[in-house]
Amino acid sequence: MTHVTLLLLIQFAFASSITPGPNNLMLMASGANYGMRRTIPHMLGVSLGHAFMVLMIGLVLLRAFAAFPILNTLLTIGATLYMTWLAWKIATAVPPEARAVEGRPFTFLQAAAFQWVNPKAWVMGITAITAFAPQDWSVFAGSLLVAGVFLCTNLPSITVWAALGVQVRRFLGTAQRLRIFNVTMAVLLIASLYPMLVH
Repeated sequence: MTHVTLLLLIQFAFASSITPGPNNLMLMASGANYGMRRTIPHMLGVSLGHAFMVLMIGLVLLRAFAAFPILNTLLTIGATLYMTWLAWKIATAVPPEARAVEGRPFTFLQAAAFQWVNPKAWVMGITAITAFAPQDWSVFAGSLLVAGVFLCTNLPSITVWAALGVQVRRFLGTAQRLRIFNVTMAVLLIASLYPMLVH
């Protein structure tokens, strides 16, 4: 792998990690509803879970998807149903007449598991493995490199979104404002499914 290719991989990992998507929208909502400290397990689950997923894509899953195209359809259906349910949970997190937020933030394991139904995470992982994994390295070493780059760039990127949610929280002093914010985040989460559904 050349230095230029490595820099391009880092650039791709950073750009795809920091741009809006299901993980970042959910982290922003978590920061706004629960604060930074309670959102940390969610953040770590996203970063470590996605890095593990990228590694598995490189080692196993690209071959499985090529051999069994039905898996892509099943993933699309599962992701759509699960993210619709998550959007509903976010939208209804705050009762109309109360300021206390219902529910709990994602745990580490929940956030890690979510990567497997996150369409953006799949696109990021498949693109990075196919475009940037060194062809002259072993499959394991190349996949590990790509996963490691994502791990190093993803956590700082998603921290920005959680912190942004914490800052937004200052302006969400009433249940009505928090409800509007949560409904907006839920709608954006559903909208993030569009590229996967039209593809």
